[in-house]
Amino acid sequence: MDQTFYLRSRHIVSPHGVVDGVVLVEGEKIMAVQPGDPPNSAMPVRDVGDAWVFPGLVDSHVHINEPGRTEWEGFLTATSAAAAGGVTTLIEMPLNSNPVTTTPDAFRQKLAAAEGKLSVDVGFYAGLVPGNAHHVEELVRMGVFGVKAFMVYSGIPEFLNVTKNELAEAMPILNRLGIPLLAHAESDGPVDLPPGKHQSYQRYVASRPSWWETDAIGQLIELCRQTGCHVHVVHLATADALPMLATARAEGLPITVETCPHYLHFQAESIPDADTRFKCAPPIREACHREALWKALQEGALDLVVSDHSPCPPEMKYLAEGDLIRAWGGICSLQLGLSVMITECRNRGISLEHIARWMCEGPARLVGLFPRKGAIAPGADADLVVVDPGRSFTVKGRELRHRHKVTPYDHETLVGVVETTYLRGRVVYDTHHMENLLPGRVLLRSPSLA
Repeated sequence: MDQTFYLRSRHIVSPHGVVDGVVLVEGEKIMAVQPGDPPNSAMPVRDVGDAWVFPGLVDSHVHINEPGRTEWEGFLTATSAAAAGGVTTLIEMPLNSNPVTTTPDAFRQKLAAAEGKLSVDVGFYAGLVPGNAHHVEELVRMGVFGVKAFMVYSGIPEFLNVTKNELAEAMPILNRLGIPLLAHAESDGPVDLPPGKHQSYQRYVASRPSWWETDAIGQLIELCRQTGCHVHVVHLATADALPMLATARAEGLPITVETCPHYLHFQAESIPDADTRFKCAPPIREACHREALWKALQEGALDLVVSDHSPCPPEMKYLAEGDLIRAWGGICSLQLGLSVMITECRNRGISLEHIARWMCEGPARLVGLFPRKGAIAPGADADLVVVDPGRSFTVKGRELRHRHKVTPYDHETLVGVVETTYLRGRVVYDTHHMENLLPGRVLLRSPSLA
């Protein structure tokens, strides 16, 4: 395939605003972004007209589960779904694979499992669990982009949660190495549950109350202040934590925060009982939390939006006739996040160019890949997504490229169709055909950054 071409669009989302012009791609890189028509008429031009061209999305929170639980999801299916959703770079969480990525040997197994199976570029996190702090430095030297810890039970016994003291042991190491701690910020505390059955969604929300999040975040702020370690709060669901986070950030503490499309799209009041497709942790909360998260995003108080794609076999999701306590918690959404965000932005009158900051630049900055990834700018990888933001579609779960098709977005009407996805100048997805290519690469954090 000829990889020297102009991509022409009236809506190119660059770091300096939306450009009516062209992107010059040579080989794997973007060489120029300029207004107007191509200056060199002899060079091939791919004109997408009024379609928008975004940077390839960077999804820095994805559970792929291979090796060991490839029947839940694997590199082939996950990266194919990513390409179809405009995601050109993803960072894989250290669970729920088996082994979990908490030792150098487990990381080597992870790298071997990914070889030759990638439609998009993939990097990795390591995990912090009780007793493995001595492995952290070697894992960082091997190229992980961050270290993930749970402050509450993760759902699998191979990846136990850590205490505040164990975080205090590891965070100075991470600070010295210049690498973020990614924290699942919920505290496991006593809860007085209202009467009712496990099928009640409101009862499930009450079982993981907002104060679990605020208590855990309070501990992280204290540890961040003590150690200087960059703390990244994953999948924030509660608005109650926003004031304390704003205060900590105003103090100059290195704290970043993400949320997810499902917290920005759904609301607890509308979720039917016994519908385990909506179960995730923290839970999807009430509309007042959703609206406050949107406000925080627009004001810059939240840094990024990622999928937290967390699949499992259908029998684990549909467990026990809608038992929301026992069913697996996780939302399958890797292929749909961009369309969900376009839908919400259009409904709310928010300019679509903000999406590039939240879903491209923000995640790339978190893991140290910006501006190589996450921007349409000279010198960046030619990772590009052509999207028709005016075209709607109805989600059909059975047609998604994830290994399993269970998703709460099934039958939702969304706006924003991904037409073409380029990875380093090569088409890895097109609405008319799927390229029979696996050009994705393993990404390792440069040792020079550690």
